[in-house]
Amino acid sequence: MGVQKSIAYEGLVRPDRVHGSLYTNPAVFSDEMDRIFHKGWSFVGHTSEVPDIGDFRRRQIGLQPVIITRAPDNEVRVLFNRCTHRGNMICAKESGNTATFVCPYHGWTFGVGGEMRGVPQQGGMGKDFDKSAMGLANVPRLQIYRGFIFACLAAEGPSFDSYLGKARKLLDRACDMSPDGEIDLSAGWLKHRFHANWKMLPENNTDGYHVNVAHASLMRAVNAFSAQAFDEEKGDNSVTRDWGGGHTELDFAARYHQSGRPFQWFGGVPAAKMPDYVARMEQTYGKDMAQKHMIEGPPHAIIFPNLFLAELNISFLIPVSANEVIQYYTPMLLKGAPEVNARALRQTEGAMGPGSFLLPDDACMAERNQLGLAAQSPEWLDLRRGLEREYTDPETGLLSSAVSDEITNRSFWKEYLQLMSQAA
Repeated sequence: MGVQKSIAYEGLVRPDRVHGSLYTNPAVFSDEMDRIFHKGWSFVGHTSEVPDIGDFRRRQIGLQPVIITRAPDNEVRVLFNRCTHRGNMICAKESGNTATFVCPYHGWTFGVGGEMRGVPQQGGMGKDFDKSAMGLANVPRLQIYRGFIFACLAAEGPSFDSYLGKARKLLDRACDMSPDGEIDLSAGWLKHRFHANWKMLPENNTDGYHVNVAHASLMRAVNAFSAQAFDEEKGDNSVTRDWGGGHTELDFAARYHQSGRPFQWFGGVPAAKMPDYVARMEQTYGKDMAQKHMIEGPPHAIIFPNLFLAELNISFLIPVSANEVIQYYTPMLLKGAPEVNARALRQTEGAMGPGSFLLPDDACMAERNQLGLAAQSPEWLDLRRGLEREYTDPETGLLSSAVSDEITNRSFWKEYLQLMSQAA
């Protein structure tokens, strides 16, 4: 068998277009798992998912199975889901609380922090067997920022600070919607399997161009203010932003400030209907800053490669193959804000459930994209929209453009090319 020829990604990603094979070639997918998900930083979960000692969540980083746990020392750990004896998957349950993980193959037992607890018939392991050296392996690097858990499977490489960069402000904006400064992701996850390439999801989630067409039924159902959010020809001043590092945003803040009314992002709910939330926000942040938070609302942004800050929802993806991906969604609950949370739960049902306004449309479009890419011509996907009208915003210093422009896609692919062009 011959050695597989390396792929020249520089020839497949151009400033205004990308080659269709990047969505369909299994060899490309294999390279992505290695260079993006297994060597770079990605989102794994949130500390609110494992609030108590012994809590655990089964997750995946790229193709690597892991477990998020709350160890006996109250620290959050991310462990490889692999027995140190013969490689059996140590944890099959999706979530729960336990004192130990027991391998179902030979009964090796590990504490919830990963430490080895016991080996049946240990005498057969020899006199030099050291239990302390046989615990479940921790991921090489772990970083928690405001409850968001990120991991890197490479011991060396870019620091977390350089990875997240300016986009930490997007996480701050989400958390600062809570009067306690914390979010809670304990409401439960909706999981949807898309027969499409994983890259179509982050591309779509900050794409303002498709909304009035793909989500036409939603646009007919919402009020006039919301319906015009993606129509630049009617003078909308929402923008797309490139935060660097592949992190992107659809920013509606200027539009909301123009209205001068809080909660336009929340369907225009009158402030008088949430008096306790307003009072607590003003107590925490002061009246002016609280008003700013309540007008601007939470972000609509991608943290490269797999986290979607979907306003009052949080979403992340797990790639399966070149033409399959699983997407998780949950309401972003705000600690100390029961009035907001009650409405957020209902909003998630209407936007992200299997019979909702948004997610079924996006799933359909992604799968139609994947089917369309089976056609051999044209070879390239066009990403030129807005290329000639990008500008550096003087207030943020970020490369920005109109709401319907494809600057967010170009930002994603710029980071993608940088990572994929690195030596394997």
